[in-house]
Amino acid sequence: MPARFSEPVRSSSRGSTPGGRGRSPQRRGQASYANASAGPGSAGRPAAPRRPAPAQRATPSVSAALGQRGSSIPAPQPLRPVAATFTELGVPTLLVESLARGGITAPFPIQSATLPDSLAGRDLLGRGRTGSGKTVAFALPMVATLAASGRKRLPGRPRALVLAPTRELANQIAEVVAPLAATAKMQVLTVFGGVSQAPQVRQLRDGVDIVIACPGRLEDLKRQGHVDLSAVEITVLDEADHMADLGFLPGVTRLLEATKPGTQRLLFSATLDNDIEVLVRRFLVDPVVHAVDPIEEPITTMTHHVFTTEAAEKGAVVRDLASGVGRSLLFTRTKHAAKKLAKQLTDAGIPATDLHGNLAQNARERNLAAFAEGRVKVLVATDIAARGIHVDDIEIVVHVDPPAEHKAYLHRSGRTARAGADGVVVTVITPDQSAEVKVLAKRAGITPHTARVSPGDSRVRALVGPAAPHVPASERPVISAPAPSSPGRSRRGGPSVVGARRTSSPVAARPASVQPRTSSAAAFSERGARRGTARRAG
Repeated sequence: MPARFSEPVRSSSRGSTPGGRGRSPQRRGQASYANASAGPGSAGRPAAPRRPAPAQRATPSVSAALGQRGSSIPAPQPLRPVAATFTELGVPTLLVESLARGGITAPFPIQSATLPDSLAGRDLLGRGRTGSGKTVAFALPMVATLAASGRKRLPGRPRALVLAPTRELANQIAEVVAPLAATAKMQVLTVFGGVSQAPQVRQLRDGVDIVIACPGRLEDLKRQGHVDLSAVEITVLDEADHMADLGFLPGVTRLLEATKPGTQRLLFSATLDNDIEVLVRRFLVDPVVHAVDPIEEPITTMTHHVFTTEAAEKGAVVRDLASGVGRSLLFTRTKHAAKKLAKQLTDAGIPATDLHGNLAQNARERNLAAFAEGRVKVLVATDIAARGIHVDDIEIVVHVDPPAEHKAYLHRSGRTARAGADGVVVTVITPDQSAEVKVLAKRAGITPHTARVSPGDSRVRALVGPAAPHVPASERPVISAPAPSSPGRSRRGGPSVVGARRTSSPVAARPASVQPRTSSAAAFSERGARRGTARRAG
């Protein structure tokens, strides 16, 4: 059972209205601060406010949120100064300590901008480029809200829902959420297709607090009666625009309809396109908008190159680009091309693995783990890896096949130069592709260095650096199933379930009539103080 704390109060001092004036709206279904001393069921507790009628709601359109012309809706909130610590933003002490154990001690701009509002219970749209720290930005308020509400975990009825477009992103989110959830003894489950649903059904039946899911499999489980979303207290949509690109919006809409109206909803993405405006207008109430990065602005620590070569020499040039000692990520347009190129590189003495939709889930996880752990230095992928996959220290991204549109270019390229690091992006083209790549670069807002190259070109070697030793067939690494390196990923590629061990120092419960309502941060701090008292007493 998750740890119970006193009921949260969303302090109005933390948030502001989108226009910057007045009190932040009271979280729907929660008591007002003035009645914080009234216990559950108290006559002094006000009735939950009604959800505003559509005509009354001040929900900005996405186009307005992005500052597009022809709208009178205010632009995103002015950026707050980046806080020095998470504590300054109101993050509970136990969560701050959990982050510190993972090496995260200072917030990124997206976290500084959004946490005061999300911890205060506001519906929120947050835009930040890939690698900007969006996962931590929504994981913290999600865990804090659940811990402070103290509601019981029930079979088949998760208390928080995160929707993600891909299995890989769902697993990555789980790895971030897991240690935070463990501070409140919560259990986390990932739900996606490509694996047997039986373990997922079993864990849902046992009860979980947080479900991180891809829409398709979650809808299947819902239709079969294995999951009920009516108990969800907070919902997060991550990479919502990518879900729109993949055609998931109808399923996302049905899942949101299954959650209780008036619960908190957070939407985070690298871009906020008009495709998701229907979700914003229908499901978010008076949302505050935070846009950390200029729309699709290229990363300044990333250098872009376009190398033109003859079709007959392109394969050899790509091999040269993949031959360095650092990690290289190569993108192709099709699954077949990714598989073929990975084999060609491996046969040429450059161990490579592939990542695409034709692979079973355990094979996808196995190949990605081999790349992340350094057992192979080259990953050949389709656009499935262009969103949400965080592998540190990728030195070069190569567009073997130029993407179809500029957003895909930026998201592919965002696998390198993450969190302020340097990175190199190379697009390899044949002469007949020159015109379309010029248009692509203009729309992406980049001015690449261009050159005509051939195999063994010194300019390629200057970018890649020294070549890695040739690996003969007899010495090629065997890519086997990885041992679980974190509680967020299962060995067999099935669902991951995370739960903290029960402690022997229970928190004494006071009568409901005298139980004070505190903020999420205060609830965590109170729990930490009691834990310390229990340890000293023991």
